[in-house]
Amino acid sequence: MTDKINELLRRVEEFKPKAAAEIEEFRIRMLGRKGELTALMEEFKTVAPELKRELGQQLNRLKNEATTRINALREELQNAAADASAAASDDLTRPGSAERLGSRHPISLVRNRIVEVFSRLGYTVAEGPEIEDDWHVFSALNFPPEHPARDMQDTFFIAKNPDILLRTHTSSIQVRTMEHRKPPIRVICPGRVFRNEAISYRAHCIFHQIEGLYIDEGVSFADMKQSLLYFAKEIFGEQTAIRMRPSYFPFTEPSAEVDVSCNLCGGKGCPVCKGTGWLEIMGCGMVDPNVLKANDIDPDKYSGFAFGMGIERIAMLKYGVKDLRLYFENDVRFLHQFDEAL
Repeated sequence: MTDKINELLRRVEEFKPKAAAEIEEFRIRMLGRKGELTALMEEFKTVAPELKRELGQQLNRLKNEATTRINALREELQNAAADASAAASDDLTRPGSAERLGSRHPISLVRNRIVEVFSRLGYTVAEGPEIEDDWHVFSALNFPPEHPARDMQDTFFIAKNPDILLRTHTSSIQVRTMEHRKPPIRVICPGRVFRNEAISYRAHCIFHQIEGLYIDEGVSFADMKQSLLYFAKEIFGEQTAIRMRPSYFPFTEPSAEVDVSCNLCGGKGCPVCKGTGWLEIMGCGMVDPNVLKANDIDPDKYSGFAFGMGIERIAMLKYGVKDLRLYFENDVRFLHQFDEAL
């Protein structure tokens, strides 16, 4: 057995590879699960007890020297490749390589487009903090204390403090706007929000919303409907129709869900719209008088409407993206598909 060990040591010392693939092949042949060292280890189990100490030391030496030699050879090849690359880069006569420029993220493209559409209607952009308190996220928006959105399974609280949390919607920006500005108010509120949800192709714990708020004297439901119809036509095409379905939100009354006609099948029904011809895009409603009171705005004098949508949702419908996780993986192959969208 000693002769076999010495023979393997000799082969390790004399091994001179020319490529990384040869080193990996040698490592597998020598140290792999079915390699020659493993075979010697199996043979070692059958030797006489008085020989185990000496042979065990020889086997350990063989393993250590083989590992050290393989690592050293890898490093030599890597250094040689780096030197060659550096030498080539110093050759000013070589043709230049075309570097592909980056592109806007589809979420940024859709966000900017939505802001641009509503800016034509007189909306300005308002922003607020992502780490918020209970008042701005829930209480000022008429959420009752027992509302399930306040539960730990739906909301990320900071250090188990029930008053400090990551905002679950950008409606908190609307509250801050109403606190510091008097009507008329016409703002659009884009931003990142957080909810305690399992990540899948249709849900994520981080996503982006954009909400709008319009408060003035004599604002009606008809004003809201016309504004949202204008938005839908600008984003999805002039042929787009909308419909509103009654819904419930704590901060608006009456409230509605807004659907747009499916732009893939023209409203005839397809797998994307589940055969209905309609796709849900947002929620909306007239601002509840309790919300106006909580923010020191006279509900007898002023009225308004609010709406909110997920930017990922709009991007999925506009570009035909079927997996929400693609937006967060930063795969350049995915992102470069939107070069022409600029």
